[in-house]
Amino acid sequence: MAALAGCDRRSDLGPVTVSVIGEAPQLVAPSRRSIGEPSRQLMQATAQGLVRFDAAGQVEPGLAARWIVIDDGMSYIFRLRDARWADGEKVTADAVVARLRAAIAPGSRNPLKSSLGAIDEIVEMTPEVIEVRLRSPRPELLKLFAQPELAIFDLKTLDGSGPFEIAERDRRSVTLTPTPSLDDPPEAGAEVDPRETVILHGERAARAIARFVTRQSDMVTGGTFADWPLLDQVEIDPASLRVEQVAGLFGLAIVEREGFLAAPEDRAAIAMAIDRAALVEMLGPSWQAETAILPEQYESARPPVPPAWISASPNDRRLAAAARVAVWRAANGDPPALRLALPDGPGSNLVFARIAADLRAIGLTVERVDESADADLRLIDMVAPHDNARWFLMQACRLCSEVPSFALEAARDAPTMADRAARIAEADAAVTADAAFIPLARPLRWSLVSQRLRQWTANPRGVHPLNHLRADTN
Repeated sequence: MAALAGCDRRSDLGPVTVSVIGEAPQLVAPSRRSIGEPSRQLMQATAQGLVRFDAAGQVEPGLAARWIVIDDGMSYIFRLRDARWADGEKVTADAVVARLRAAIAPGSRNPLKSSLGAIDEIVEMTPEVIEVRLRSPRPELLKLFAQPELAIFDLKTLDGSGPFEIAERDRRSVTLTPTPSLDDPPEAGAEVDPRETVILHGERAARAIARFVTRQSDMVTGGTFADWPLLDQVEIDPASLRVEQVAGLFGLAIVEREGFLAAPEDRAAIAMAIDRAALVEMLGPSWQAETAILPEQYESARPPVPPAWISASPNDRRLAAAARVAVWRAANGDPPALRLALPDGPGSNLVFARIAADLRAIGLTVERVDESADADLRLIDMVAPHDNARWFLMQACRLCSEVPSFALEAARDAPTMADRAARIAEADAAVTADAAFIPLARPLRWSLVSQRLRQWTANPRGVHPLNHLRADTN
């Protein structure tokens, strides 16, 4: 494989083959259970939302041909284009309304549900027009509607309206062909241009990398820190490796507040002890360390709030953290090992070793557990669906005290953008003081991209729609 990987020369005549790291792609109703990255790619390819993402991660028309925002941002009105389900039936406003209502229904398990709390009503105005009415303005709402979790699909078949449709499928892959255009339908019996066909695989990172370096695929996507060290095992054309520092959270969530983790000062001791510079250096210079929950100010009234210990030197931080552990041990005895939940992968092995060594230096021991097991600390590695400060704080505040919880509720219910900005700033300060989350770095995402995929573009969302890979397709 190393001999083949030195240069990227492959034909532009056949189908585009894409490997997404994860389980086999399946069509899944997002409001019923969570979906992995291969299934998100499949849903995004076969079932668009009111809007969708382009190659740069910007919003473009999807089912909605156009839209307007009125009433000071309190109402979004969408006019649907002429779209069809896979069986040829017209997509109507009532079906769109039903799918969106299902996403925000009380029993919904849609991962975006908590970000849609400002929606008051979703109504069908005509068979081609729907209105989304809000309780308070949400400037980033369109980016939510572009997510695969809010794609519109037929509930019985899970088929959508494109831009692709499923031509074939087997146990681990799906073959996709472009959805026929209603404006310029293909002639009967016409063959699909092979270059417009996409073969989508869901597979382990090692297999995906092997497929790429042996020129059996054109792209690997969905790479994270957990699989990054595998790239050192093969020789890859540097132009093929694309690294993105996406907007999101990478750090340790406090999921138990007993024993040593009961007090914010002791939780902060863990944050102080971790050497972030050494952590990110293990995976290379492309990774950026973080100490604040919010990466940008976003809609907050103030810049991101850093932890109180930020001005101390790394050595002083370790000494202060060790002192906190010593005080706790004097009053309570030796603290039990902290259970840290991590995903599988060689990158996770490195991260665990670094964190365990740093905490051992201040007198704490750490036990690694599976990412789905009960734990005291859980590694969070998430891409933000939109540039919304409350999303970051809600994800960080999985187990918070009353003060930050109330502040987040106040931000959600704020009637104006100015009031919301003030409440967001208060919530940021409260969550940081509570030490409910330990930021470590920006989420790291990587892809392997062949030269034939000229439209691939790095972006803060880390989204790469299958219909926006080749420059001569859309």
